[in-house]
Amino acid sequence: MNMDTATIVGSSIAIALVALTGYSIYMAFGPPSAELSDPFEDHED
Repeated sequence: MNMDTATIVGSSIAIALVALTGYSIYMAFGPPSAELSDPFEDHED
């Protein structure tokens, strides 16, 4: 398996992007989202 540098760099960036997206979705909608607060609800006048 002989991959050139561009393929390795491109694959690494794609994997990092997918991992960051998955982590963001988990933080927004998963169990840790229970600790998030709505700043618009906190400052109703």
